[in-house]
Amino acid sequence: MRNIWTFIKRYKFSLLVVAVILFLSFFKPPHTELDEITNFDKMVHFGMYFVFSGVIWIEYMHSHAHADWRRLAVGAVVLPVVLSGGIELGQDCLTAYRGGDWWDFASNSTGVLVAAVTGYLFLRRRRG
Repeated sequence: MRNIWTFIKRYKFSLLVVAVILFLSFFKPPHTELDEITNFDKMVHFGMYFVFSGVIWIEYMHSHAHADWRRLAVGAVVLPVVLSGGIELGQDCLTAYRGGDWWDFASNSTGVLVAAVTGYLFLRRRRG
């Protein structure tokens, strides 16, 4: 139980971002004028997952003196991409008002990868 509490304390903002992403992914969105902007939803998907992965990078680096690159790759790249795929499948299978979309998944994954490259470059610059 202590390990769970430590994890929650270390990654509280990442967990908050996950909760927001889950809410936004499964609620029935109202129709707005933003729907008229071509591919606006793809930019939102990119941004959500860029922030999600970036927050994981920041919280990981804040709570660990030395980076374990394998753990960071799994936590900040693989897990967000897997979550993204699971959400897209869930939208398709569990809701009548949302549908899974490969382009949404691609936008999510691109956001994660850009955050990973940004995090890597930041760490490399910080080291030396």
